[in-house]
Amino acid sequence: MRQRTKAAAIAIVNLMGKQKETPVLRVISFQLLKSATSAAANYRAACRARSTNEFYAKMSIVVEETDETLFWLEMLHDSEIPIDKAAVTLLGKEWQEILMIMAKSRSNVKK
Repeated sequence: MRQRTKAAAIAIVNLMGKQKETPVLRVISFQLLKSATSAAANYRAACRARSTNEFYAKMSIVVEETDETLFWLEMLHDSEIPIDKAAVTLLGKEWQEILMIMAKSRSNVKK
C-alpha cells in the first residue's frame, strides 16, 4: 500500500504537471496535489507508528486526505476545465479503492 499510495500521488503530479495553467486550474491543482501527496506521506508515517493510537490518528488523516483528493478529482471531472477526463476518471477509481482500503484498515484498529 505504501507503493500504491505513492504511485497514485505521482500519477496526479504527472497529470497536473502537463496542464496549461489557468487561475482556476491553479487553485484546484494546488489543493489536489496537497491532498494526494499528504495522503501518501501520512500513510507512510502510519506504517512507522509507535502505537495503536498513533496509527489510528495517522490513518484518520489518510482517510480525510484521500477523501479530499476524490473531491478535487470530482471537481475536475464535473467542471468544464479542459483536461483528460478519462485520466481523471481512472485516477478517481484508484483513489476510491484506496479510500475504501484505508477506511477499513482504520476501522479494524477500533475493533
